[in-house]
Amino acid sequence: MATELRWALIVISALIIGGLLIHGLWSVRKKENQDTDNPAANKKPAAASQPQREEEPQLDEMSFSAVDEDKESALAQSQSEAAEIPADSAEQQEEAPQEAASQEAAPQDFIILHIEMPEGLTMAGSKLLPCVLSLGFKYSDEGFFNRHVESSGNGPVLFRLVNMYNPGTFDIDNMEQFSTGGVSLFMTLPCEGDSMAAFNMLHSAAKKLADEFGASVLDSSREPLTVNTTRAYVEKVREYTV
Repeated sequence: MATELRWALIVISALIIGGLLIHGLWSVRKKENQDTDNPAANKKPAAASQPQREEEPQLDEMSFSAVDEDKESALAQSQSEAAEIPADSAEQQEEAPQEAASQEAAPQDFIILHIEMPEGLTMAGSKLLPCVLSLGFKYSDEGFFNRHVESSGNGPVLFRLVNMYNPGTFDIDNMEQFSTGGVSLFMTLPCEGDSMAAFNMLHSAAKKLADEFGASVLDSSREPLTVNTTRAYVEKVREYTV
């Protein structure tokens, strides 16, 4: 009798517990179904209490990239166009003025007079140096004597005096031991300054040196200078006189 009562209590307890469990599950599912059917109920009314607004840009934060980009675009385009120019063309453009200047400065002709000593005689350097200096010549680093526009040595070179014999230069520190059979005067055409005045100075210097040493003035062919040859030189100089 007691055993049957125990089993009856166990069955009743199990039924009560099962019923409670089923009721709890049914309540949870019902609540979930209600939340699903009305989702707005779960949202907080933040939007209503704190309405959204657009922030005004500050001047220091504003970007002027449109203007900057246009400038950068133009600069990039110009750089690109410059880069597309062939290197040879750029070099030619740079070299063109230099070539023109060098062509203008390049000598096209010469006037040459030789002062030659009689056979067996020479010009002593100790006598030649003061004579050359008295004529307004200045010694150059190249070893020649130059006659400038100004006798002080300033201005462009009008004509030069060189040794008639190799190496054509003078060692000014050893002029006492130096001697030569002749010297040469020459000017390039066109000439800086007044070409005709320069030729007259050259011709006069040649005659003075010849008289000083008892030498002869010769033309470019090493023939005695004649009046006709002198006139031919004058006409040649006039061709380059501006």
